[in-house]
Amino acid sequence: MNNSLQQSSANIDFKFDKKHIWHPYTSMHNAAKVTGVVSAEGCELTLSDGQVVIDGTSSWWACIHGYNRPEIIEAMQYQLTTLSHVMFGGITHAPAVNLCKRLVDMTSPNLTKVFLADSGSIAVEVAMKMAMQYWQGKNQFKKQRILTVKRGYHGDTFAAMSVCDPDNGMHTMFGDAVTEQLFAPAPTSSFGETLADNDTAALEAILQQHHHNIAALIIEPIMQAAGGMHFYSAEYLKAIRQLCDQYNVLLILDEIATGFGRIGKLFAYEYAEIEADILCLGKALTGGYISLAATICSDEVANGVSDSPAGVFMHGPTFMGNPLACSAADASLKILQTGQWQHQVDAIEKQMKQELAEAIEFEHVIDVRVLGSVGVIEMNSAINTGALQQAFIKLGVWIRPFGHVLYITPPYTISSEQLTTLTQALKTIAKNITLEQATADTFSNG
Repeated sequence: MNNSLQQSSANIDFKFDKKHIWHPYTSMHNAAKVTGVVSAEGCELTLSDGQVVIDGTSSWWACIHGYNRPEIIEAMQYQLTTLSHVMFGGITHAPAVNLCKRLVDMTSPNLTKVFLADSGSIAVEVAMKMAMQYWQGKNQFKKQRILTVKRGYHGDTFAAMSVCDPDNGMHTMFGDAVTEQLFAPAPTSSFGETLADNDTAALEAILQQHHHNIAALIIEPIMQAAGGMHFYSAEYLKAIRQLCDQYNVLLILDEIATGFGRIGKLFAYEYAEIEADILCLGKALTGGYISLAATICSDEVANGVSDSPAGVFMHGPTFMGNPLACSAADASLKILQTGQWQHQVDAIEKQMKQELAEAIEFEHVIDVRVLGSVGVIEMNSAINTGALQQAFIKLGVWIRPFGHVLYITPPYTISSEQLTTLTQALKTIAKNITLEQATADTFSNG
């Protein structure tokens, strides 16, 4: 970054930001403190006050290769000067074709048709629309409802919101505007364990009673992310696939958080050795450099949609298949296909298991769990996110806790020394925290 650009970036007008800019999940009354960032490199963020912190979140799990990765930057720079955007209706281009080739090659053999979307929430909306139009093509017009499990999260747009957890989601806020879906209890069988007795009994009862009206079941495979970072048994996921087949319901797997190696397999469904009818991808698709998502379906689903009365799939965003985003995603997937990510994630998992294990002995900690490059410390009470975020900065890290959990999802490229700094910060907060009185000053001395 040249000096003039760096100076301009560092000169952030925080007063304007506080008065006019709405950040995610915040109020415009007594707006929460925000942190200025002026540059990023590798696994580090440089703040507007000059402090450098290690990013423990990969910018909401997306920047898996770290920041300023040359291969992705060069691909985007080239694309920016040749074709940064063109409508996708009636037009195609090499970045989209190359990206979709990689996606078809990387995912399970039955997934052959790729719909490029703008964001994870839209990828879920697309999947739900696909499922409904599929059944229209089968002359089963009553199959319009979606079945899911509690404690899930699938996005903030209205259709996606309707299949988020009904108790801790936004259902009560928007009333009848949120489509009423069907919910089964969240899985109780833990990852690595056999299927608990009757864990799918309630789910099967719903399918048995309502399958004539159910278009699809949607679930996050293996890890319920925003629902508390819970890891559940692969046998539960396998049982779901069998139940969907038995009751003639499509299976939508939401791998927006878990896809592209985050929890130890390239895709989480590989733990259960199953295939989805429809797969949603996002977040890490571009390596976190620009927004893009994808919904991939089987030939069977595509044929059903095409046989529906509309004759076409009824969705078409303005920025669908954006060449700049496709070029970034293609470069990101090319990095993944070198295979280095597996060694990186395995090493992260091993180190986090060793370094976080002692936290289970802390007074306010009720669980410690690690899978792939996700490390979680679950507390016994709700967390003051704003206060603790500032406390983490004083410890030299960027970690954004939520709900009851302190967690990290670092870039795969993180060094062992940087990872130790992250795990040490997690333990410092978890050990010394008084949850009801959490303030940034409490942890100012690390």
